Amino acid sequence: MFNFFGKKKQEISLYAPLQGKVIGIEAVDDQVFSQKIMGDGIAVEPTNNQLVAPCDGQIILVAKTKHAIAIRAQGGLEVLLHVGMDTVELEGEGFTCHVREGQAVKRGELLLEFDRQLLAAKGKKLTTPLVITNGEEKVSQLVRSNPGDSGPVLQITLK
Repeated sequence: MFNFFGKKKQEISLYAPLQGKVIGIEAVDDQVFSQKIMGDGIAVEPTNNQLVAPCDGQIILVAKTKHAIAIRAQGGLEVLLHVGMDTVELEGEGFTCHVREGQAVKRGELLLEFDRQLLAAKGKKLTTPLVITNGEEKVSQLVRSNPGDSGPVLQITLK
């Protein structure tokens, strides 16, 4: 794909940040995500407890409550990973973070772990959105894919 000036547009592949079933962002049981208020993306119904980097990039946010991490990927694309629904209310309980702001990460690198049993006992859904927070500014095309076990969940073409 080429832009107006004949230069090849940059493409980024994003992989699932957790093992589990990938669903459309519209299916998330939280209107902030399902109505794409924060941006477009996907979500994962996890079957494990380890959140990994969906792409290479730099950590630009680690929430004080450890339930959310943001990565700036190549081309300035910003990706938010939000573990569970209403997990901010736990104030970090049940989460162990393995990265810090400013740190460079590679795709597949462990970002954080969470206690699935504790979150379930506290009544928290584990659905984990992956959201492109600056898509209007950066994305010219976003394609969701059915990844199977190892392929990308999103193919992004930057503006």
